[in-house]
Amino acid sequence: MDSTPVSKNFIQHIIDKDLENNVYGQRVHTRFPPEPNGYLHIGHAKSICLNFGLKEQYNGLCNLRFDDTNPTKEEVEYVESIEEDVKWLGFQWDALFYASDYFEQLYDYAEAIIKKGKAYVCDLCPEEIREYRGTLTEPGKDSPYRNRSIEENLDLFRRMRSGEFEEGSKVLRAKIDMASPNLNMRDPVMYRILYAHHHRTGDDWCIYPMYDYAHPISDAIENITHSICTVEFEDHRPLYDWFLQILEFPAPPKQVEFARLELTHTVMSKRKLRKLVEDGIVDSWDDPRMPTISGLRRRGYTPSAIREFCDRIGVAKSRSEVDVALLEFCIREDLKLKEPRIMAVLDPLKVVITNYPEGEVEYLEVENNQENLEMGTRQVPFSREIYIEREDFMEDPPKKFFRLSPGNEVRLKNAYFIKCEEVIKDETTGEIIELRCTYDPETKSGSGFTGRKVKGTLHWVSAEHAVKAEVRLYDYLFLENEVEDDNKEMTFNEDSLQVLKECYIEPSVKGAVPGSRYQFFRHGYFCTDIKESKEDHLVFNRIVSLRSSYN
Repeated sequence: MDSTPVSKNFIQHIIDKDLENNVYGQRVHTRFPPEPNGYLHIGHAKSICLNFGLKEQYNGLCNLRFDDTNPTKEEVEYVESIEEDVKWLGFQWDALFYASDYFEQLYDYAEAIIKKGKAYVCDLCPEEIREYRGTLTEPGKDSPYRNRSIEENLDLFRRMRSGEFEEGSKVLRAKIDMASPNLNMRDPVMYRILYAHHHRTGDDWCIYPMYDYAHPISDAIENITHSICTVEFEDHRPLYDWFLQILEFPAPPKQVEFARLELTHTVMSKRKLRKLVEDGIVDSWDDPRMPTISGLRRRGYTPSAIREFCDRIGVAKSRSEVDVALLEFCIREDLKLKEPRIMAVLDPLKVVITNYPEGEVEYLEVENNQENLEMGTRQVPFSREIYIEREDFMEDPPKKFFRLSPGNEVRLKNAYFIKCEEVIKDETTGEIIELRCTYDPETKSGSGFTGRKVKGTLHWVSAEHAVKAEVRLYDYLFLENEVEDDNKEMTFNEDSLQVLKECYIEPSVKGAVPGSRYQFFRHGYFCTDIKESKEDHLVFNRIVSLRSSYN
């Protein structure tokens, strides 16, 4: 048994210390709190794996809570997609909540803060609030409405709730410190007036709480012990703590920040991803080029590969960029011993083996996976007419071209040696449309033939038996990392999708159900598309190529 100690990340060390000091008894209770305003992406997968992973490691609890405090951007579609993504990754929440579950409690807590003299109704418009807030080097100045009486503030806040005022005309602000070096503490807005239909509460409310107010109180209501969030919320932690202290929650939750995932060639901004969808640059949120969890699922990624990726990148406080090649490495490692290795010709060139008997079909026994013999074998038909890859033939090859050329001999994988005897071209275009070859029946694979050797081995499919399919080859959506600069336009990769309509695949894929995965020799790992692949029209997405640049 390996006795090597397992290293822990800094969050686990914080939890261990809290357990040792009995801060929350022996409880560990986390939550994953997405806003349902878009589909989750690979960065969210890191947070999901972290929060639910801590639950598993400490035999604790983890809630799924939707932060639905902004009704203008939230939809039931996004709620349903998030639930599906969490389950698909292999996790199950202990309780499901919405921030909107707490609207009445949040309102009551806001009144309690007003009664403590720590919140006031402000009539400044958003532009004036920004102007009064000051800068990083200059303190802010008090709102002219900051010293309203408790009674007046309660009256105005209640009238805000009853819908007496125009949208944007008033807000409720916490009364903290307009000279604080932390801009988040300069009397932040707690509530705003918003006449918008909410996906759960309908038109019951016309005032909605801000995230910085609703989030810590929601955590406290749910008895969360450790509120794990990304590092951009570190400056908000004093405000998180302030609300919990002013309301005197016993053993309040502890906010802990970690560095969010930054991946090369990848956009993690929901705003930018939404723009791709709205502008029609991609088909949908689950376009296989998208870094969304649903996009990765449709492309053919597995939950175990994504969890392994999240485990490998670890949890740190400092920002770092991860090479997307690591994600690709994880899916290759996950699939290499699981999926059958079959032959598929993506750019077909017809080959007629002139000395092979017409009408004869030979079934070759082929291992499903040469690295995992437990996967057994299958029968692959071989006949007089086959397809090979067009790139595997050159009429006038360079010196070290070891594939097929006039007069040259190669091996057909799992079959025979063939030699090119004649090249047939289209009379009008001059394009090569067919090769005529001969085969040597003594050279069958597995026969022990040792008479001569060839340097090239080609994959192929029987023309009569092959299944015609559509194949989609994907590349990165964006060119290297220019996309992360908000001041630049996203540099779209025009070659991010290549659709091949005339592909031929060996007949073992007949009847492949959506989501079936294969390794195509030389081409990579592929998956039948879960949305568009049909029994009479198979569509394959390339998950990842065979070659890895990850070291």
